[in-house]
Amino acid sequence: MKKVPEGKLVTVGEICRQLALKHKTKFCCILTAGIYVMIAASAAEETGSNVPYWRTIKNNGELNEKYPGGVEKHKILLEKEGHTILKKGKEYFVKDFEEKLI
Repeated sequence: MKKVPEGKLVTVGEICRQLALKHKTKFCCILTAGIYVMIAASAAEETGSNVPYWRTIKNNGELNEKYPGGVEKHKILLEKEGHTILKKGKEYFVKDFEEKLI
């Protein structure tokens, strides 16, 4: 999460893929990875660290309602970096997120 540059995004699925490669295994549990992404986001917010957790989104481009401040804060942080956020029903998504993935 810390390595994602401003203006770029990463999905939880890509974090899983990278972890599996690093540890020479076939897969990584996306549910467990998602839990740890949320924990990392909360820790970054609580400690004031420079980990840009908001650049990590769900696999379908959706914002994470479990991040500190919920989806509203996630939306504000992404918009500050130039991303366009779309509302579909009750969920929020990054427009054309595939083009911004690292």
